Amino acid sequence: MKKWLFLSLLIMSAAALSLSVRIKDIASFRGARDNQLFGIGVVVGLDGTGDSGSINSSLIANMATRFGISIDPKDIKSRNTAIVMVFADIPPFYKEGMRLDVSVASIGDAKSLLDGYLIQTPLYGADGKVYAVAQGPLTLGGEDVKGSSNLQKRYKVVGYIPGGAIVEEEIPMELAEATNTVTLLLNNPDITTAARVADAVNNKFGMKLAKALDPSAIRIKIPDAFKDDLISFLAVVEDIDVVPDMPARVIINERTGTIVFGGDVKIADFTLSYGNFSITVSNGKIDKDEATVGNLVAALKSLGATPQDIIAILQTLHKSGVLMATLVVM
Repeated sequence: MKKWLFLSLLIMSAAALSLSVRIKDIASFRGARDNQLFGIGVVVGLDGTGDSGSINSSLIANMATRFGISIDPKDIKSRNTAIVMVFADIPPFYKEGMRLDVSVASIGDAKSLLDGYLIQTPLYGADGKVYAVAQGPLTLGGEDVKGSSNLQKRYKVVGYIPGGAIVEEEIPMELAEATNTVTLLLNNPDITTAARVADAVNNKFGMKLAKALDPSAIRIKIPDAFKDDLISFLAVVEDIDVVPDMPARVIINERTGTIVFGGDVKIADFTLSYGNFSITVSNGKIDKDEATVGNLVAALKSLGATPQDIIAILQTLHKSGVLMATLVVM
């Protein structure tokens, strides 16, 4: 009991000044997961921009036989059809009759799927069972732009059908485990965050229900009062505030010149000479400001540094060991 109280106070004091979020925003319950669905279908109604091969003709001929119509595939000579892969994600607990968004991508040599219509296509799960059926008109998004323009250019061999699939069979899922527990899975595994989540749950219910099993999983015992009302219990757990631990990280995208970092990423003392720039960090200060990446970037920008200059400097600081963060280059 004393150990648990000590750890609780330690975790709470370390997190007192940080941003709190709901558990729902940083974790999900084991068993509540999306599943990927896929299928192969035919898009029709294209204006001469479909596939040039004969496979789509064979597929259409096979479809026609279902309606008692016999057609020789050799008689179907048209570029108004295209073979496509069809994709969808089915969220947890989706029931029969609910709708899913669908993505469609050409797998032949079609030039465009513009104004095409997807014929009814079964969508399979990894177990080979059909869980949804897709059909409908495609939308490609973007614009047909020419020359220089700020508009997003239309990509013509990938399309979308919002709400284009109907769920035919629910994927079975279980939240409660045989041990009368549920397990929370952190979106970003972290030892400190896992400990804080367990501590926050225990404080909320005034009893030791939760225990962090590892940096990603927290097992929670279902109280007797909620054995017949699991959803209400999970709703209470999801709404608990917790302070996630955010490791210091600087992310750089060299192609776009973008830099993303936390405001308190620390920098050790150093003297920098780069081209026309000269900056010194002494006693944890840049001039009169605290030595952080945010203040360093602001100082460099005030001196006229370009994004590429700043990226090169940050990479050099990381290699020299004075940047107190993980550097991720994209």
